[in-house]
Amino acid sequence: MASSPPAGDALPRIVAPVPGPRSRDLAERLARVESRNITDTSAGPIFWVSGSGASVRDADDNTYVDLTAGFGVATTGHANARVAEAIASQAATLPHALGDVHPAAIKVRLLERLAGLAPGELSVTILGSAGAEAVEAALKTALVRTGRPGILAFEGAYHGLTAGALAATWRAHFRAPFQPQLADHVRFAPYPDAASGDDAAHAALRAVHATIAAAENSAAPIGAILVEPIQGRGGIVVPPPTFLHALRDLCDGERIVLIFDEIYTGIGRTGRWFACEHTGVTPDVMTVGKALTGSLPLSAAIGSPSVMQAWPPSQGEAVHTSTFLGNPVGCAAALAQLDEIDRRDLLSRAARLGDRIRQRTQSWTQRFPGVRDARGVGLLQAVTVDGPGRALGVAHAALQRGVIVLTEGERGDVLAITPPGVITEAQIDAALDVIESLLGSPAG
Repeated sequence: MASSPPAGDALPRIVAPVPGPRSRDLAERLARVESRNITDTSAGPIFWVSGSGASVRDADDNTYVDLTAGFGVATTGHANARVAEAIASQAATLPHALGDVHPAAIKVRLLERLAGLAPGELSVTILGSAGAEAVEAALKTALVRTGRPGILAFEGAYHGLTAGALAATWRAHFRAPFQPQLADHVRFAPYPDAASGDDAAHAALRAVHATIAAAENSAAPIGAILVEPIQGRGGIVVPPPTFLHALRDLCDGERIVLIFDEIYTGIGRTGRWFACEHTGVTPDVMTVGKALTGSLPLSAAIGSPSVMQAWPPSQGEAVHTSTFLGNPVGCAAALAQLDEIDRRDLLSRAARLGDRIRQRTQSWTQRFPGVRDARGVGLLQAVTVDGPGRALGVAHAALQRGVIVLTEGERGDVLAITPPGVITEAQIDAALDVIESLLGSPAG
């Protein structure tokens, strides 16, 4: 099996069928030992064996440009050398500690760093592993702060698939099998798209007001508004700037807590540390994850001191914790990742490369029938086409030519372009050339 990593700036190089014989063999083996719900082995996935920068190599020695950043994780690139060195050093020194009893010293450093980066007064953190854990910590925070169990979330929202986060996730595909177990105190309002104009924004805000009013005298009055500053899996939907301001005006941090889910949009993805900084709106609690380490599972819910003070002090048995809370290796990876974003000036780079991508994709709406829209902020870009079959077909065909791109949106009709912040201009051009040729072909 191939083991040497590709160069971080490598262009697509296909030397074997996609998927090749080694990937097909791995798919057969995986199907025997993993729940059949997890990986679609019938679709012939490729199996990654190494990566560097914006490039990954599969088991058959094919090299791909990754336009997904590994679900938005690899902001500083796959296998970033400084992050890997920090992981190895910490693992050799102290790989685990008693996170909520006798913590590792490095946890203090990370929480101080997050307090320094987070906007406004956000400075008190609850760590977790998966992004959904951070969302659930934020929702618990809202409840202990307000005593009001109701949650207002939004159509198109994706907040994770653990039970509490799933209750606030919109898509029926995820919810339907588990509906009988989901809490019934979550209500949904429309999420406006800036491209739809002021009327859509006003209609969404009227729905928000009506939903809060309707719940006020129920058993679950609204105590939390949970929203993505830009919807990710919902299709990379950018709301009007006034929308987040209006939600902020509705939330006093006492009766209703405003929570921004920045698991996908945070840690430099949009050209700022956090997407909310584009509008100048600071929530009461903000969740981050994915790119926080660029490698290992680690997430955080960061709140204002006044909201976080609602939690009772620990008496030796925390009411919200986990075995791996503040894992030293994860903390070391996060500190190195944040340093790398600073050192390589990846915030301004994300903004500049995002403009480069959008200038190219916006031309597609005029050049190719059925390409309806191109939008995005920083390295969170999207192109909407006229049907999920077409988007998925482009993604599959692009893979055959060495470009990894995913579809998003409830209908699966959005091509998401969310590469690592270290992707080169040559790699961007090569990958977009592939997608453009597919959109322009009769089969595309």
